[in-house]
Amino acid sequence: MNTTDSEVFVDTKFLLHRVKFSILLILQIPAFILSLLIFFFFIKHRTIREAPHNRALLILLIVNFIQLLFAIPLSLSFYAVGYVSPATPTFCTWWTFFDFTLYVTSEYLMATISVQRHMLVFNGHILRIRWKRILFHHLPLVFCLTYPITFYVFVIILYPCEGAPWDYGSNLCGAADCYLVFNKFLGTFDWGFNNGLPMVINALANIMLIVRVVQQKKRQQRPVTWKQQRRMTVQLFCISSLYLVIWSPSLIVGLVQILGFPTFLADVQTEYFVFILDTICLFLPWICIGLLPELLVWIKTLCRCQQRHNAVGSVITRTQLNK
Repeated sequence: MNTTDSEVFVDTKFLLHRVKFSILLILQIPAFILSLLIFFFFIKHRTIREAPHNRALLILLIVNFIQLLFAIPLSLSFYAVGYVSPATPTFCTWWTFFDFTLYVTSEYLMATISVQRHMLVFNGHILRIRWKRILFHHLPLVFCLTYPITFYVFVIILYPCEGAPWDYGSNLCGAADCYLVFNKFLGTFDWGFNNGLPMVINALANIMLIVRVVQQKKRQQRPVTWKQQRRMTVQLFCISSLYLVIWSPSLIVGLVQILGFPTFLADVQTEYFVFILDTICLFLPWICIGLLPELLVWIKTLCRCQQRHNAVGSVITRTQLNK
């Protein structure tokens, strides 16, 4: 590569980083505001907050909010300067640990929400029994929060390895943790069990929920129309498709790399697919609005009250001026 080609490559990469920085920042601001509105909504409405079907959702939103506050700013910092800072193995180790843990926790929580919804819709009486509520509702949530932390402490923080091939010119240091680069079994297990499995469960659970609802309505001899099922179908499709669409390219490329082709689409993985993963937490608050119809009503009420307050203030101001 001659000097001209090198300059063009650097300019192109700089422009690409500028675009990514702008996209993340533009999406982060409304996602942050919307998350705060959702939290205020839960605080104001105790009954809704303590409803069984909203507990896991609230935990998911808290994890997502942590990503918005800490994980996204790290990516923004990288795209702003064009390199990892500080460029040290310790920083890369903790950055990947933090990101991977939040990613997997979010995936497992979403999959758990989808599975638990079957029980809440068709067997809601189960949660009235204390030991069943603990077994089928509380323990899965505890697993979602503790398993990812435990797993990545062992494979990232405590994994015995020296000379990890960190790439300080790539976001997330190129995700070059030793267990992914040098341990085929752990790498495959991570991508398959920690990322692929919850995504598949999420998609299948939502599809099966639609099938069960339709079948139950048919057994009850009630007419099933697309208008009646549209809202539920769109909600479930958005939940499953968000993770399916965004995670699938990265999962496929990662598995191919682990199974013997470490350079397969390596640049595309680090430059594009890792970046796309960051958008999950930016879009998730918008999807959660569809899961909380009461929230939409509350937001609309706030907007009307604000408009009335502004209108009253304007009238008072004009009256004072006329005097």
